[in-house]
Amino acid sequence: MPIIRKSLLQLIFSGSFMKRWNDKLRPMEMVEVDKQAHKMIAAWILFVLNGDKLEAREKLRLGNEIVEGGIFEYLFRMVITDIKPPVFYRIKENPEHYRKLSKWVLKQLRPRLMPLGKDFWERLTDYHLNPDDNSLSRQILDASHMYASYSEFKLLKHLNQMDDELVGIEQSFIDRLKSYSGLDGVNELLHSETTALGRFADLCGRLRFQTRWSQTPRIPETSVLGHVFIVATFAWFFSLEKGACPARRQNNFFTGLFHDIPELLTRDIISPVKQSDPTIGELIREYEDQEMERRIMSPLKENGYDRIADRLGYFLGVDTGSEFDAAALVGGLPKKISTEELDARYNDDSYDPKDGELLKLCDHLAAFMEAYNALQNGITSPHLHQAYWRISQSYMENPVVAGIHVGPLLADFE
Repeated sequence: MPIIRKSLLQLIFSGSFMKRWNDKLRPMEMVEVDKQAHKMIAAWILFVLNGDKLEAREKLRLGNEIVEGGIFEYLFRMVITDIKPPVFYRIKENPEHYRKLSKWVLKQLRPRLMPLGKDFWERLTDYHLNPDDNSLSRQILDASHMYASYSEFKLLKHLNQMDDELVGIEQSFIDRLKSYSGLDGVNELLHSETTALGRFADLCGRLRFQTRWSQTPRIPETSVLGHVFIVATFAWFFSLEKGACPARRQNNFFTGLFHDIPELLTRDIISPVKQSDPTIGELIREYEDQEMERRIMSPLKENGYDRIADRLGYFLGVDTGSEFDAAALVGGLPKKISTEELDARYNDDSYDPKDGELLKLCDHLAAFMEAYNALQNGITSPHLHQAYWRISQSYMENPVVAGIHVGPLLADFE
């Protein structure tokens, strides 16, 4: 059984430190974890559009390959941080050189990932040493990678007009994206200014502009976009630890990835404000629902993307009340269930289940990691100390949550 340790959580969080485009003038700091979030949002869009053509079992397999492949690529990226993309692609063109690089990367990752078990390690190793570049999951991930990187490029290109690399970089992005035009949705993403699907993906990317803990100095500063990727990745690994069925693992990842989408419309309102009075919390939720429908759901549905809107609604708990409610499809309709019911009865692909309590735990752990790392980096403030103490104490008093032994895990951080 996979065991989650402090070293894994720190490895996942480390993408918050990893700067991108650091040889270009940037309007803001761009970090790896934000790019990975945008990449996986695009990958989910392409998965929904291209997976609907498949038989149910094949579609489920594809979704899990996309999620796990995305995580494998992120872990790889954590090691090759200083290799510029043109150099990396040159290495990748030579199979022998790329294999040597991959073996070196795996050697660096092994100590942190072995607690996840032999099966996970073998899948990770096979993914990098025996890549199937023609598989649908790889094509979707590669196209999504190009889309997310191109989105970043468009943010900084106007500040770098004198850079003679710009024209070649942009044309390379366009050419590479066009090479995946056989995938449904790629052309729409490429023309993000004029298509409903492109506008939705672009809107999600704007979560990188929203800084979490905006009134509290921190190192590193984290955005809402990076936060959702960390929550999603934590959810995937804890789902493995729990023995969640493939559909549940997949749904937990994507629910984590989209759980803060409403903050596009209201900004990152801190929990004490939401919880200060029941009426305030209800008003915020009502406003979020109205704006979600007006700015996201309705445009998607009006342009023929009902399936994307429906799945997004399921992840956000539109029919059950909250993204942090456990749910399953019972009789074809979403039903709110308890964690105990989910574990005992609905942990089966046929119910399309997703966790709630587990996702809330991952949300709290991501916030804990933000506070812990800021404190470790010498930033001190009452807000950080209070958050660190409040989260750690709450799980020390209730050390087992959703079947996860959180207390011993947090004790590793003391």
